Formats: sequence, structure tokens, C-alpha cells
Amino acid sequence: MNTSDPRAGHETDPEAAPKADLRFYLQSARDALLWKLEGLSEYDIRRPSTPTGTNLLGLVKHTAGVELGYLGDTFGRPSGEAQPWLEDGAETNADMWATADESREHIVGLYRRAWAHADTTIDALALDTVGRVPWWPSERNEVTLHHAVVRVIADTHRHAGHADIVRELMDGSVGMDKTNGSMAPGDTAWWEEYRSRLERAAREAERSV
Repeated sequence: MNTSDPRAGHETDPEAAPKADLRFYLQSARDALLWKLEGLSEYDIRRPSTPTGTNLLGLVKHTAGVELGYLGDTFGRPSGEAQPWLEDGAETNADMWATADESREHIVGLYRRAWAHADTTIDALALDTVGRVPWWPSERNEVTLHHAVVRVIADTHRHAGHADIVRELMDGSVGMDKTNGSMAPGDTAWWEEYRSRLERAAREAERSV
């Protein structure tokens, strides 16, 4: 058996392969989200970049809470991590931004611990294990682990997309990581011309209505 293959062992464990797929796509989103912080100042990782306040470090803080909740508390596996944004009296959207005294290291460390705890849950439980989401209405709060992992993957990739756009608007950095831009090849001049073509097409379409 090739133990370096994350899918190895699925011949005897029918859940090994699907769990490996889920873990792969979840981890790729986690890594992409953290990469968006690299090389930026404390101000740039925190500053609101949209009218609704979207900011890079806040996205990391939020996704940490998502993992702790859906892949921890939901399955009776509390992490013990402090989450002050869930306490009574916490202000609205407290999980979507970092206060001045919440360091980058603290938020990133929390996220890494959250995903380690989530991975332990995925490894320990069968995908059809049923949990209960504490913040959902009691009459419809049951979910399987499979459902919860897919939900977290979708949420994390969504926020990684937000982070990708925010970072591009800051300094032009795009892609999944330093080696995978997932973009068409082209230099600055090509991209300027490409964008101009899109602008012209949009204006032509508007005039034709």
C-alpha cells in the first residue's frame, strides 16, 4: 500500500476516499484564505474594503468560528476555544473583524487550531453521523457530518473568493497560492487591453438595449 496516497486504504474503509476528497477541498480553501494575508501590513489585513466592511483578517476570524461550530459543537465535540463574539451582549458582526488588540498571530493561530479540531472530528466520526447545530431551530437542527463538512467547504471557498478580490484590489495579487494563479497568461499590457475590451462590450450592450 502506498501510504503517501491520501486515498490509500479505501479498499477496506469505504469512507476513506470520500473523506480524503472532502479534506482536500477544505484544506485548499483554508490555505488560500491564509495566503491572502501574506506580505500585508496590519492596517491592510484589517481595513474595510467594501461598504459592508469586508476585511481579510475578519474573514479568517469568521471561518475559524464556522469550523469550531459546525465541526465541533454540532457533534458534541467542543474545542474549549474562547469565542467572545458568541457571548451574551457581543456586538453584531463581532466575528467579522479583528479588534486592535487581537493580533494577526492570535487570529491565525485560532484558525489553525480550529481546523485541526475539525479534522479530528472528520477522522473520528462516520460521514452519516448525525449532529445538532446549536444555533438552528430545534425542530430542524439535525445534520450529518457529510452535510456539515460540505457546508463548511462551501462557506470557506466563498470567503476565499471574497479575500481574492479584496487582495487583488489592494496590490494585484490573485490566485490560490504563489504557484497557482489560475489566471490566463498575459503581461500588464495584455490585461489592460483585456479589461478595456470588456468595458467596451459592456457599453455596447448597454447602448443596444
